[in-house]
Amino acid sequence: MSGLRSSSFRYALRAESFCAKSCELSARLAAIVRPTKQKLGLIAGNGRFPLLIVEAARAQGLEVVVAAIKEETLPEIENCGAAAVHWLSLGELSKLIETFKGEEVQRAVMAGQVKHKQIFSSIKPDWRLAKLLLSLRTRNADALLGAVAKVLGDEGITLESSTSFLEPLLAKAGVLTGRGPTEEEKKSIEYGRAVAHQLAQYDIGQTVVVAESACVAVEAMEGTDATIERAGQLMRSLEGDASTLSRSLTVVKIAKPYQDLRFDVPVVGIKTIEVMRAAGASCLALDAGKCLLLDGEGVVRAADASGISIVAE
Repeated sequence: MSGLRSSSFRYALRAESFCAKSCELSARLAAIVRPTKQKLGLIAGNGRFPLLIVEAARAQGLEVVVAAIKEETLPEIENCGAAAVHWLSLGELSKLIETFKGEEVQRAVMAGQVKHKQIFSSIKPDWRLAKLLLSLRTRNADALLGAVAKVLGDEGITLESSTSFLEPLLAKAGVLTGRGPTEEEKKSIEYGRAVAHQLAQYDIGQTVVVAESACVAVEAMEGTDATIERAGQLMRSLEGDASTLSRSLTVVKIAKPYQDLRFDVPVVGIKTIEVMRAAGASCLALDAGKCLLLDGEGVVRAADASGISIVAE
């Protein structure tokens, strides 16, 4: 009987050990197959664009890890529901890569403007970015950001287009406001588009401001709103009430021929409409499907309230 009890005890121990190993294996398998929430890295510039990306990405079930640029990003980014917010300076490319790798980010987007003059004046590059800058053949934003995208890709971080999260906000073809462009504004749009397309291929700017088919201002490093303000100042500087040039301005904002929507998305917000109103601009022409109306219907309502026509082609 004692031999039988001893044998039963040994079998019981083996069974217990088998059950323990079985439970451990099941736990490991469960950890492997358990779905993990996908992460999206966000390199955030200024304005509300990054905030909208966080909201849209979270709605798609993504965790958003924000690399917020100290010189540009709004403080509100801290309270928009991102899984993590890391602050870094504009020139800290190595820190950006380390941050995303530490957070296990494998896909990322850029959203929000980084002023061109910031990139080439205020920037204090780390060793990695300094090396990249020295390798550039042309010193413009597209060349720099394209090179940054390649470096990220080499590190296993794929840079994607941010517009995929905000497709409903892309300008639809046609007249978007209650008022369509006048015949004079249509002529200015046609001329402005011709000028803008010539300039855009050299990455000089995307916005041209026109009065009666005369070019008043062309965007360079200052950005769209500053270009419109400058045009308004020029028109106010004209002497006398009468002039051979109409005071009414038409703003044409286009996408470049080979626009890389991963890091260079044409954007219009309510502020742009406010700047247009102050400058005396009465019409805004955009590229359909390639320009984001950041505030959606808010942009249209603001334009209607100011008597501004918006048309996308």
